[in-house]
Parts: sequence; C-alpha cells; structure tokens
Amino acid sequence: MSQGHDGVSRTGDSGRGAGERRGRSGGQAGGGGGRTGGQGGGGRSGRPGPRRDEARNAAYDVVRAVDERDAFANLLMPRLLRDRRLRGRDAALATELAYGTLRGLGTYDAIIEVCTDRAPDPDVRDALRLGAHQLLRMRVPPHAAVGTTVDLVRLRIGHGAAKFVNAVLRKIAARSLDEWIPIVAPSDPTGRLSIAHSHPRWIVDAFRDALGGDEEETAELLDADNTRPLVTLVARPGRSTVEELEDAGAERGRYSPYAAYLPEGDPGQIRAVADYRAAVQDEASQLVTLALARVPIKGSGAPWLDMCAGPGGKAGLLDAIAAYGDPEQGFPGGDQLLASDVQYHRARLVWETTREAVVITADGTEPAWRPGTFERVMLDAPCTGLGALRRRPEARWRRDPASVAELGVLQRRLLGTALDALRPGGVAAYVTCSPHLAETQVVVGDALRHRGDVEQLDAREYLPEVDDLGEGPHAQFWPHRHGTDAMFLALLRKR
Repeated sequence: MSQGHDGVSRTGDSGRGAGERRGRSGGQAGGGGGRTGGQGGGGRSGRPGPRRDEARNAAYDVVRAVDERDAFANLLMPRLLRDRRLRGRDAALATELAYGTLRGLGTYDAIIEVCTDRAPDPDVRDALRLGAHQLLRMRVPPHAAVGTTVDLVRLRIGHGAAKFVNAVLRKIAARSLDEWIPIVAPSDPTGRLSIAHSHPRWIVDAFRDALGGDEEETAELLDADNTRPLVTLVARPGRSTVEELEDAGAERGRYSPYAAYLPEGDPGQIRAVADYRAAVQDEASQLVTLALARVPIKGSGAPWLDMCAGPGGKAGLLDAIAAYGDPEQGFPGGDQLLASDVQYHRARLVWETTREAVVITADGTEPAWRPGTFERVMLDAPCTGLGALRRRPEARWRRDPASVAELGVLQRRLLGTALDALRPGGVAAYVTCSPHLAETQVVVGDALRHRGDVEQLDAREYLPEVDDLGEGPHAQFWPHRHGTDAMFLALLRKR
C-alpha cells in the first residue's frame, strides 16, 4: 500500500460493490448465441460489416480492462487516446463513455438485470453498460446508441451476442432513467439513493453520517460525485503565476490564489505544466497545503516535512512556498522541505515535481528522521479515497467497509509519528481525501485523547476564502458545496 496520495490509495481489490470480481467466461454470449467471429466482417451475404468506431472501442477497452484486470481508468485512458490518436470530439466521447459508464455501474446493472432472463457474460455485460449509459445519461439518439453498441459487439464478440444486445438495449430504451429508478430501486432510503446515484450502500451511509444525517444533501453529494470535475491547475509560487496559466487558456480559480481552471484541452500541452512549474491539482488539495503554511509559528527556521508525499501534488506546492515564499501571502521563503514516501517510484515522482526539496524513500511508521525536528508536517494519510470518486470512477466499486478499519490502524500510527516529528510549537496537518468519519474525526479524536502534548487549532481560521467548511475545528471540503474533492483537514499544534 502506498502512503500519501491525492486520490485513491493503490491497494488491491477488496470488494467490488455492485459487481463481484469478474473475468472472461467461455461459452455462450449472454444467452445471445455463440461467438461467431472475433472482428466481424461481411458475413455469408457478402455485405460489408460495420465500421469500427474508434472512440467507442477505446471506451469499451477501458471498461473491459477495469472489469477484467482491475486497471485504473485514469491511467489507461490517456494512454489509449494517445496510442490510437484520438483527439478533440472523439477523445471527449471516449472519455465520457468510459468514465460515465464506470460511475453508473450500480444503476445500469440493476436495469440490465430486469431486462434479461439470464446473466450476460462479462464482455457482453460491459457492452450493455456502455449502451445503457448512452441511452440514459447522454444526448445520443436511441437509434444511434443501440446501433453503435450492436455494431461494436458484432465486431468484438460475434453476431449472436449482437442480437442479444440489440434486444436488451431496446427494452432499456423504452423508458427514461427517471422512469427506471422507481422500478429497480429498493424502497428503503439507503437502497434508493444507492441505485439512483450508483454508489454502494455502505458509502451512501458513510456520506450521510458525515453530513449529519441530511438525506437531501446526501443526494446532492452523490449527484456531484457523478459529475465530471473541472481540470484544476496550480501555479507554484516563485515558479509560475496564475496570469501565465490564464494566457494559456485557463480561468482564475474561485478560492486558492494559485488555482486556475482549464475549460478544455490537454494540460500537459501548457508550457508551465510541462516544465513542472505548474501542475494539475484539486483546489482543496491546494488549500489544505496553504492552511498549514499560514499557521504562525514562533522561532521559525526548522525544516518542513511531507511524510507521505507521493505522487507529489502537495509536496510540489509546499516546496515552492517553503523555498521561494510569497510576499502577498506572508510567506517569507528560505525554508527547506524534506519529502518522503514509502515507495521508491512514488518518491521518484516527488523528486521530478519538486525543485528545492530533499526527497527520500522511507516508511513513515518507522521514521528515518529524529523526533522533534520539524516546524511543519504534512500528513496526507493513505485512505479510502472516497472524496475523489469524481476523478476515479471505478474506485467506488473497489472498496468495502473492511478497508476503512484496515486503513485506520495505519492512519493512527502515521499521525503518531507525525506529531512526534514536530518540535514544540510546530504544527501538523492531518489530511485525508475521504469524508468518512472513521478516517477523519475519529482518528484525530483518538490522538487528542491519548496525547497531552497536542492541541487542535480551528482549521477554518486559516481558510478565510472558503465558507461552509463545517462546525469545526476541522475543515471539510465537499464536491457539492465547493466544487472540490471531499478533503478533510485537521491542524494540530505541539505544545
């Protein structure tokens, strides 16, 4: 397991939620007839076969890779687009098809189930999911959604499977999504929200608990999770500016003084991003980093520490603030950052994105540094990543409640070593990209109960740009309130 992230921890599959671990099965194609040829063709009549739709084929390959070998869509999709030279509208279509289908699996599987009299094989089921997404959540005309999906199945699986898919999709097309939900969703509140918004039941319950039991706001959050997020950039101070990003087509961010939104295009084509002077970074991730840097500390001059720094988002901003400063924000500069990660390849990514930091590979639970050394410590703790489900569409199906308990043990150990690393008067930021109470308030509360040398600061005081961060003293960001990932921040000062 990797320590520290700006999203989902790279762990093994511990639960599939709406679908169990699946693989390719042989035999018949979902009851629709045997496999009658791999790549289609004209058939016995000699008529030309369907044209290969590269965007839909790329989307299908991503969904199959996630289903069959637990691939990460956000890593595979850019490579497929590049290798197959898909750009512009074709790239946008492939991305929306794959990501939207993966987000909506829970809903689509429930609808597919009532439209079939037998369980489809995995490859046929994935094609049905793609077709259902086009029919129910995209502005694709029904005849086009059905026709292109049937063509894809005929090319990739066979004629018998294509007939089966055609029949099922025509049943799905007979109703709108709003008409299907009352038919397929359970009557209890959690079950209804789970199917209507395509989230596992346990995640629905966890979100509702974190929102104080408000069912209406929980529905708003779940809906926001299914909305494609903005691409947010960070201009690292002393190395780039928001104005430079605006000149490249971005728009100034709402909260962070270093944020800019990219409405369209490839961020890697922006010179500042290619040079590592700017980067893609969620605005909440920027703000929790800023909050740590804003806390006043008497007798400053000791080094800073990012304990779980990979892949380097927060470390890149911390490094710039520490080394170069920012007079407008009151950062003097001239400080040194030590960035560490337990995995070498992630530490390597940190080294590539920072300029002045010292980067090492080390286990945060067995620190390679002396206690009482640092004035600021960033602990972006490994977590379930439930706050970034917008960005990693398959992640919601890869966790189960057991992973929360497993991660809790590690989170407590890391927070203990983070607090040990502080010198008196120093401040640690405990951050998770998850709003789950067991990963946030409970972990911090346990630390405060067991240590008499630590006090919790009101994190909201160091985020004056942002409203509605909760009752405190922690700060909780939300997709539906702030348009950011659901990131949690607690600031702890060592006495």
